[in-house]
Amino acid sequence: MSVSIGDQVRLVRPQTFLKTADPMPMLRPPDLVAHDEIGRVMALLPAETVSVRFARGTFLLSIEQLTLVSEDLNNPSNQDAPSGSDVSS
Repeated sequence: MSVSIGDQVRLVRPQTFLKTADPMPMLRPPDLVAHDEIGRVMALLPAETVSVRFARGTFLLSIEQLTLVSEDLNNPSNQDAPSGSDVSS
């Protein structure tokens, strides 16, 4: 999977712990991020790691632990777009 800064992502599965993206990273409990919570990619790091901002903090996660949600959000709006373009025609 390829991600870029600003992409919206979601965790694939619950984590056993979370690592903060602070200058001195710390391990935090997994209940800080809900399984269905949407986060935003803030930075791309080496070794296929990204910094993701969630409501309760910014954490370092492997790309393999994430899935893009921007495609899911675009599908309903794409379905609405043709009806909007039919109205304007």
